[in-house]
Amino acid sequence: MSEINVVIDTEEIAEFFFNELLKRGHIPQAEDLLDIADITFEYLLKKNIIDEEFDAD
Repeated sequence: MSEINVVIDTEEIAEFFFNELLKRGHIPQAEDLLDIADITFEYLLKKNIIDEEFDAD
């Protein structure tokens, strides 16, 4: 099986949830969306779907 690199951006996740919640009639708060994005990222890590890597910059 080959390995692929996927970049997960929590700000992009937050924007996705914002748009999806608006479609469903919710008006989310910005700080709540960032929490949801962080929780989603942590979930993906916990389920071993992704691995966290840090840039050497």
